[in-house]
Amino acid sequence: MRKYDAVIFDLDGTLLNTLDDLTDAVNYVMKQFNHPEHTISEVRSFVGNGIRLLIERSLPFGADTPDFDKIFDAFKQYYTTHCNIKTAPYNGITDLLKMLSADGYGLAIVSNKNNAAVESLNNIYFSKYISIAIGESENVKKKPAPDTVLKALEMLGCEKHRAIYVGDSDVDFKTALNAGIDCINVSWGFRDKVFIETFNPTAIIDTPLELKNYLI
Repeated sequence: MRKYDAVIFDLDGTLLNTLDDLTDAVNYVMKQFNHPEHTISEVRSFVGNGIRLLIERSLPFGADTPDFDKIFDAFKQYYTTHCNIKTAPYNGITDLLKMLSADGYGLAIVSNKNNAAVESLNNIYFSKYISIAIGESENVKKKPAPDTVLKALEMLGCEKHRAIYVGDSDVDFKTALNAGIDCINVSWGFRDKVFIETFNPTAIIDTPLELKNYLI
């Protein structure tokens, strides 16, 4: 009998390398509103806690920046329509999802990216294997709150002890902890492996297909 019945994935930095498009979207609104632009390394350090915090961290005065709401709305509009210019799945991800789906695992995405972009990217890349894709929306607590993971578990019809969360960051680890499920962290995403090791997840994997070793 296998250990898990369902796998819930983070999106950015786990399934998809979205960093170039996120950086371009951030710099688009920075330029539009006359604020300093950022390097891809800087944006990499800003992501992980939702797009509002991404924009707060990108602005010199954070949420206190004049016209913050306009800037944030402009980012959401631009990114939703430009979220798939340079974005692509990490090597081995499609093969992994194909294998897991064929083996009967329930699969879902839970992300702090805005819900419209999450649904759009899932439809483009993964809808053949993943039917549940949940992003950030109003009146729902974002990760590391467990709400979206618990919603995914309910939709999958899976008990906590039979599911595992896969992500690339400390936010993902805390989300799984708060939801009461195991967590595997990936080393190819937006956080360095040395940092990931500091919070001692269930396991750290270096390639997507390694995940299969921890599911049985």
